[in-house]
Amino acid sequence: MSHADSLPLLLRETAESRAAGAPDHAFEDKLIRSGRLLVAGIDEAGRGPLAGPVVAAAVILDPSAIPEGLNDSKMLGKARRERLFEAISASADVAWCSVCASRIDEINILRATLEAMVGAFRALPRQADACLIDGRDVPPPLHAVGHAVIKGDSRSLSIAAASIVAKVMRDRIMERADAQFPGYGFARHAGYGTKAHRDALEALGPCALHRASYAPVRDVLSRRKLA
Repeated sequence: MSHADSLPLLLRETAESRAAGAPDHAFEDKLIRSGRLLVAGIDEAGRGPLAGPVVAAAVILDPSAIPEGLNDSKMLGKARRERLFEAISASADVAWCSVCASRIDEINILRATLEAMVGAFRALPRQADACLIDGRDVPPPLHAVGHAVIKGDSRSLSIAAASIVAKVMRDRIMERADAQFPGYGFARHAGYGTKAHRDALEALGPCALHRASYAPVRDVLSRRKLA
């Protein structure tokens, strides 16, 4: 038996978790068997909000110490995400990268997201041999090592871990922004276009964190110029 084949099973799934479509380690195992032992999962948080950065994270899980309960961050409550974030940080190689609102306006959200993913990959403590990227796109600098996985945050444990790290880090950024830019409610909605956020945007006007290229922000700016 090869070293790759002798790696411990990475997820103690129950029948219930399988039925619920919990992520597994099949993509990673295939890469490990091919000789690429350090496999990073990459995901982002914050493509849709009207304000704040887009944040990408890269995670190389330790095959012998994978936290139980990893899943797409959207499927987890805040308290559980925070607990898993601490467990991931304690047992895995973790890196993240953010791209600010002005850069998003400059190059568009897709390119900004890919830029953040490359930044997170390059910031890992150890260079990964391969990476699994949530979605359809592999950033050009990662073409030699990257593999796109559609709905990867619900299919791959490494991507699920990255989704948790990206979400937690972005939420923390927006919580700090709430104190710097009071009145918008960033700690509550993290910059997403809720009614409360849109009302505050209308009343206060955009701040430095708002994405001027996004229609709701652009419309407010246009009305203020005409007033």
